[in-house]
Amino acid sequence: MKKICLSVMLSLALVTLAFAQNDSLQDPYKKDNEIKINALFLLLGAIEPSYERNLSESSSVGISMLITYDQENFDSDLNYYLSPYYRMFFGKKHAAGFFLEGFGMVISYDERQRYFTGSEFDPRLVIEEKNITNVALGFGLGGKWVTKDGFVFELNAGLGRNLINNSDSDVNQLVGKLGFNCGYRF
Repeated sequence: MKKICLSVMLSLALVTLAFAQNDSLQDPYKKDNEIKINALFLLLGAIEPSYERNLSESSSVGISMLITYDQENFDSDLNYYLSPYYRMFFGKKHAAGFFLEGFGMVISYDERQRYFTGSEFDPRLVIEEKNITNVALGFGLGGKWVTKDGFVFELNAGLGRNLINNSDSDVNQLVGKLGFNCGYRF
């Protein structure tokens, strides 16, 4: 009896293993997790890693975080942002091809105000710096390519609007996202 049970269990294990390998050989693109880094920002003085989870063949959710490490080279008052997003894909492959994106963003930047004090004959330039944290909503579009080995290449751009801490003279009412992301799907 033990030999029969053992042979049935072994047969089921082999059949399950055969089907599992057959499924992975059919479509190597059907993996659900991605880690990426924005190669463009690495060259400019910031790092933007991201994680994305594929929900289905045509949608995914993810989060990215940008941190500046060289503000003179990055040429921006931006300190960091944290941006969750949702994507809808229109390609034929699993979670790849052209996509539309809706994103939120928590953003921190430095605002500098310059004004003169003193008299007409003795003007003094005063520069005040404030750190401002804001929340933005926006949309974007892009394209994603996935190789059989799981490497991911992505081009994307987006535009959003800050929702709080805005004034009519504030130049930071609009926020943007731009990237050439490279990563791995697993």
